[in-house]
Formats: sequence, structure tokens, C-alpha cells
Amino acid sequence: MSKKIFTEKEMNQLKRNSHIKSVSAKSITYTDEFKRIFIVEYEKGKFPRQIFEEYGFDVDVIGLQRVKSSAERWLNAYRENGLLGLHDSRTENTGRPREKELTLEEKYARLEAQNNLLKAENELLKKIRIAGKGAEGKPVVLPPGQKYMLIRSVIEKYQLKHMVRYLCEVASVSRSGYYNNYFSAKSQEQRKKKDQKDEIAKEIILKAFHFKGRKKGARQIKMTLAGQFQVVFNLKRIRRIMKKFAIICPIRKANPYRRMMKATQEHRVVPNLLNRKFKQNIPGKVLLTDITYLYYGKGQKAYLSTIKDGSTNEILAYHVSDRITMDLATDTLLKLKKNRNFKRAKDAMIHSDQGTHYTHPDFQKLVKKLTLCQSMSRRGNCWDNAPQESFFGHFKDEASIKKCTSLEELKREIKHYMTYYNHYRYQWNLKKMTPVQYRDHLLRAA
Repeated sequence: MSKKIFTEKEMNQLKRNSHIKSVSAKSITYTDEFKRIFIVEYEKGKFPRQIFEEYGFDVDVIGLQRVKSSAERWLNAYRENGLLGLHDSRTENTGRPREKELTLEEKYARLEAQNNLLKAENELLKKIRIAGKGAEGKPVVLPPGQKYMLIRSVIEKYQLKHMVRYLCEVASVSRSGYYNNYFSAKSQEQRKKKDQKDEIAKEIILKAFHFKGRKKGARQIKMTLAGQFQVVFNLKRIRRIMKKFAIICPIRKANPYRRMMKATQEHRVVPNLLNRKFKQNIPGKVLLTDITYLYYGKGQKAYLSTIKDGSTNEILAYHVSDRITMDLATDTLLKLKKNRNFKRAKDAMIHSDQGTHYTHPDFQKLVKKLTLCQSMSRRGNCWDNAPQESFFGHFKDEASIKKCTSLEELKREIKHYMTYYNHYRYQWNLKKMTPVQYRDHLLRAA
């Protein structure tokens, strides 16, 4: 707890006591005689407060804390040096210790600092006079900003960090203005350095952004940088750089078109055996299939059928056609059979929606021939086959479909994208691996 500060009235009251030498707003200097009286009375068994009150002090004005600290200080001094310890050796009773006498080294350091200050002052005035002359030799008013720069250069040259106030007075500028200018210049320099670093980071990010000719978002960029360029960037930093330099990735759009062939009485729906258990960490166990529409060229339309591994996200087979016949689904199954990298797991299951291609007897016979179990989503529930729908969304955003002018050109673009997707497109939920890398990872762990 801090000691109380005396008011003017309290100070005048205390000064009237003959046992006080001097008093200020924060301190009291007692006479040596009262200190000796205090020791004598204390040894008789009296309490400090009682002694102070008997000799005319108002303890409520002085404060009990100040009484206790004074008593403790005097008793310690008396025990160490006797009555001599109570003597105030200060020449002036100001409540502060005497100023320490400077050593020769300290005196020399002060003289050297004073000499440097004079040099700095002369140099500053010289610079101001030279810089302040106009084209015809007439003096002009030097802007404060220029004076601040001159002061800073002088301080740095002579290492006079503690002479800012004096040099500002010499140059007739404000000290606060100098510091505002100093920190402003410093922040500008820091921003310049940061911009240079950001430019370097932008070039690195653009390499990942355009890798394999497919534009990517921040997470894709982070994984591509680590996987292909062995560069580790913070995700927040990538997003900040993309925002700063307007590096924009495609935004996914929903496809409202959904038409299928008309079902007949021969078509048979099977139950939803998968029940959204897509990730079973066994390659070749869960196979997801679906068909989507592709619009390209000048109003041309094609159809893409795919089979995707639910555990690894790898596209195991696909088929492109300009007709939506049964061959679209069955040919995809036949291509799955020919895929040498596909290893069918025990109790493998192929899951689809209730489209007529998948309820058709021909498709279901082929599924049985491949010894696969068949499962179907509930009617009108796209979430039951969500990973496959998600793939189509990414595919349409990232593949250059609309630019294709023919079916052959479209097929080449799809082939290139499937290779990119399986081997080079890193995925956050696959431990930042590509589908093929994650498939090998699961097989090694099995």
C-alpha cells in the first residue's frame, strides 16, 4: 500500500511541530533529537503510535504506515550503529540522497558526448542552410519532413539516441513530429520489404496454381507446393497472397439438369446396403457410380459415366458417349474389369442411384457376373451417393469442357483430367495425398 500524499493544509500543520525538520507532499524529515527520544521511549515499552501522539503528532494526518516504517528504520539503524546511526548526514534534508560524485571515466564520457552533440548541431545547421537555398541563392523554408530526415541521419552517425529533444529544438521542429515521421518511415520500409517477400511468394504460388494446367484453391495449392515443389507455406499466407494479387480459383456451381431413361416393369430397385459408409479404408471395397451431362462447344451435349473408389477417391473406370444408352453404364463396368490396377476386395459393392441404367436387367446381370454386390440410394436422396456427386462438381469446375469443339477433343480433355485427378490432385481428406498415393498407402498399411 502506498503512503498518503499530504495536502497543503496538512503540510502547514506538520511544520508547526518542533520535532520536524522539513516536510513535502510525500515525505517528512524528523529531527535527530526526536529519533533519540523515540528510541528511549520505545525501550520503556511504549508503542510507536503512542510515542508519536505524546510528542504532538497527529497519527491520522501522518498515516499509521509511515509511523511504522519510520520506527522500523530507526530501530534498525540504532541496533547497527547506536545513536550515531540516527544522525542525518545529508547536507540538505530534501528526502533524496546526495548526488554521486562522477568518476574520471564518467566525466570523460560526458565531455565526449557533449563534443559529439556540438558537432551534430553544427552539421545539422550546415545541412539545413545548404538544403534551404533556392535556385537563385535565396533562402527558402525547409519542410519539417526534410528536417526530420536530417536529424535522423545525424543521430545515426554520432550515436546520439538520447539527444532527440535537443536536436529538435536546434532545428525548430517538434519532438512528437520527429517520432511520428520516424515510425512512419520505418513502417513504410517494413511494408516495402513485406511487398518484396509477397512478390516472391506469389510467383511460387502461381506455379502450383497453374500446375498441370488446372487452377486450384488455397488448400490444393498448399498440398501441391508440398508434394510437387517441396515448399511448405502456411494456409493463411496462401489465402492472403491470393486475395492480395487477385488469384481466383473457379467456384463450383450446381448442375440443375437431371434426366434419365424411362424405366419399364423389368427394372428392379435394390436396397441401400451401403448406408453412406463410403470410407472403409479398403481399396476396391466400395465402388460408386453415376452419369452426368457435359455441355461443350456450341450447344453440344455428351455424357460421362464413372466408377469411383469410395475409400481412395480414385476414378477406376469411365466412359464418354454422345448418347445416353445402356452401353454408357455397361461399358464403364467392362472397363473396370480391364483395369489392371483394380483389385476387387472381399464383399465388394457397387453403389448407384435408382436411375434406369442401374435398375436395368442387363446392368444387374453384369454386376453379378463380376461378383459384385449391388446397392442403391434412396429415391430422391443425392446424399446417399454424395462423394460421386462431389467429384462431378470438381470435374466440371476444373476441366476445360466448354472450350472443346468436338467429341474427340472432349474425350482427350477428359482423359488428361482423369490422369491429373488420380495422380496429381492432392486431397485434404486423404492425408494430403493424391488418390493413387492414398491407395498405395492403404495397401501398405493392410
